[in-house]
Amino acid sequence: MGWKRLAAVAMVSGLALLTVPATATAVGVKGIGHNASGLQPNATPGSEWHGSYVWQEKHVWCVQYALPAPDSSVGYKEGDALRTKAGKDLAPDIAANISYLLLRYSTTKSPEEAAALAHLLHSWTSAPDGPVRLDTTDPKYLAYDAPFYAAKLPPSVMDAVARMKADAEANRGPWTLSATAPKEPLIIGAESTWTVSLVKANGKGVPNATIKFTLTDATLVDGSVGGNATTGADGAPATIKIVPTGPKPSIAATADSPADRPVVHQPIQTDNMQRMVTTGGEKTLNAAANGQAKTAPGAVKITKIDSETKKSIAGVALRVTAKDQTSPALKQDDTPLVGTDGKPLVLQTGSDGTVAVPDLRTPQEICLVEVAAPKGYEEFFDPKAPPAACGTVAAGQTLALEMVNKPNKPVVPSTIPAGADGKTPVATASFDTQLRPGLMIAVGGLVLLGAALAGFLVWRRQ
Repeated sequence: MGWKRLAAVAMVSGLALLTVPATATAVGVKGIGHNASGLQPNATPGSEWHGSYVWQEKHVWCVQYALPAPDSSVGYKEGDALRTKAGKDLAPDIAANISYLLLRYSTTKSPEEAAALAHLLHSWTSAPDGPVRLDTTDPKYLAYDAPFYAAKLPPSVMDAVARMKADAEANRGPWTLSATAPKEPLIIGAESTWTVSLVKANGKGVPNATIKFTLTDATLVDGSVGGNATTGADGAPATIKIVPTGPKPSIAATADSPADRPVVHQPIQTDNMQRMVTTGGEKTLNAAANGQAKTAPGAVKITKIDSETKKSIAGVALRVTAKDQTSPALKQDDTPLVGTDGKPLVLQTGSDGTVAVPDLRTPQEICLVEVAAPKGYEEFFDPKAPPAACGTVAAGQTLALEMVNKPNKPVVPSTIPAGADGKTPVATASFDTQLRPGLMIAVGGLVLLGAALAGFLVWRRQ
């Protein structure tokens, strides 16, 4: 918006009015504009001029019609809000129109626009009202005869009057600046789209408006932390691609806007001189938006493996828990990862012996605990201290875990062949190799008794 840059220059000039010392230049030096072809009755000579005046080498605009034009030897100070020549407050819509026109056209180089601006200023601030009349000869109370000058100014000026008045009514303030964070969850390190908008009093967006912004806990895609955004040619909000770098990304935006009411500058040494207005019809708007960003979600994938064959084990039930192996793990939205029973979620390994858990909050230490031993692995399963695998899930990463199950010990039977060819049934025998002292004494006694009987029988035969 080129006129915004020009208005900024003019604003600086307006502020300088308060401090620049008086210089000895001519009274009422004309700037840019047009002379009307006639002078309103009872008006002070020179009042036919419609345009800017040069005051201390700066272009200014006058109100208080018919009073002498600004004298560069007279200092001016910032006064109150602009009022009518009758001393009344301007209607809100008129005050907003003047603010916008000063902001938009005070730096114009067009004689037609300069004359049109002067005509509108006098029409709105010095219209007949009470003591301010058309039939007085006192310049302090002489009203501006708008129809008279409309007929005496060039048609091109009156064309500009109509165009600029319509422009003011369509674009006047107060404007509203707003900034909006994305509705979707924000991820640290991931690009997101934020918007800033500048809306006029009629609810429509200001076209091609420049909005400055600074970022906190975030950067632009190129790494910078601030810049300018421009609204669309149709007034659509400006979009900004922002990358959160911390948990609380935010944007602070500023934009220039027409003020609700323009500020007038009045002469210091005398009351008998016109008041001046510059770009005092602008103000700075501020807006901010905040967001909450998280690290990227992570995932865990576990594989169940036979310790001896190294083959995967399917159908193993695993409970997903936090580090304590009791409470549930957290999902990316910070809700607990639980089943329908409200307890930590239980999953089963698939045919490939694996199971994956996505969308986990990061960073987070997570454990997968075996719920029950799979068939063939019961012997080494302790329900009081079940096998578990734990690790930390990092942002945007998949944690790979592995859990090994030891198979049951095989039972090796002892057999006695029942046939020579090995085709007959086989009987399984068990042996007790424990030596018992009592049994050994009894057996010895029987042996001795048998020997004695044998000796007695031999003696009888002899």
